[in-house]
Amino acid sequence: PASRKKLGLLEKKKDYRLRADDYHKKQNALRALQKKALDKNPDEFYFKMIRAELQDGVHIIKQPKDEVTPEQVKLMRTQDIKYVEMKRVAEAKKIERLKSELHLLDAEGKNPNKHVFFFDTKKEVQEFDIATHLDTVPELVDRVYNRPTIATLQKETLKGATDPAHLKKLAQQRKNQYDLLKQRIEREKAMFVIAQKIQTRKDLLDKTHKVKVKKETTNGPAIYKFKFQRKR
Repeated sequence: PASRKKLGLLEKKKDYRLRADDYHKKQNALRALQKKALDKNPDEFYFKMIRAELQDGVHIIKQPKDEVTPEQVKLMRTQDIKYVEMKRVAEAKKIERLKSELHLLDAEGKNPNKHVFFFDTKKEVQEFDIATHLDTVPELVDRVYNRPTIATLQKETLKGATDPAHLKKLAQQRKNQYDLLKQRIEREKAMFVIAQKIQTRKDLLDKTHKVKVKKETTNGPAIYKFKFQRKR
């Protein structure tokens, strides 16, 4: 009515109740936060202290970066897991073939074999001669393979190379073969890690709830624990 126009627009009583409830709700939340701040231990530590940072007035949680080498990233982006596994199996077969040819003789890093002799008296220890005990010549004592006895040498000639220069050349060739074997073993391990990381990334596409147990490293994939779901 014209007589009440000076009082302004009419508002429903319901709007007053909503605004009052909202005001009291905010006041209760502020009092709860103030109480929590007063009760907080200043020496308390929680991980968001180091995992969060302030950007433009907003707290941002830092996401840990997975440790992946550039070579692994390149292979994981361009190659499929089947191709990586095929290359790893091929390397494993080459490793087995090299091992069968070399028999791991005089390999670097290999634990040296020990041959223990037992004696009853100190006199026997002082008079001990390893060449006589092994029934071979002193020049062949240091060999761990192809060490014939004196009787065999008297019946047959020594097989294989005997010239020092030739022996040195053979030793260098054997060392090169061991270096190649070491490289192939490292390559096979690297391909195995890459295959595991690719498979882990495929498993993460599943919508099942999962929790990271161990973060990814250059030598292994990340480990996740998936929620068990009963299959029909």
